[in-house]
Amino acid sequence: MATNITITKNTGNSAARDSSQTPRRRLPGWLWFVALWCFGVASAMSLGFAFKLLMNATLFAIK
Repeated sequence: MATNITITKNTGNSAARDSSQTPRRRLPGWLWFVALWCFGVASAMSLGFAFKLLMNATLFAIK
C-alpha cells in the first residue's frame, strides 16, 4: 500500500501576508487562572445546591 505525501512550502510573501491579516489574540495566564477558578467555584456551589435540594427532598419525604 503506497502513500503519496506532498509537502508544499509557502513563499515569504504569502506567509507574511497571512500572518498580518489574522492577528493572534491570546489571553494572559493570570486571566485563564481567574476564569478557571470562577468556573470551579460556580460548579462547586451548584453541585452543593443540588445536593442540598436532593437531601431535603429525600429526608423529608420519608416519615
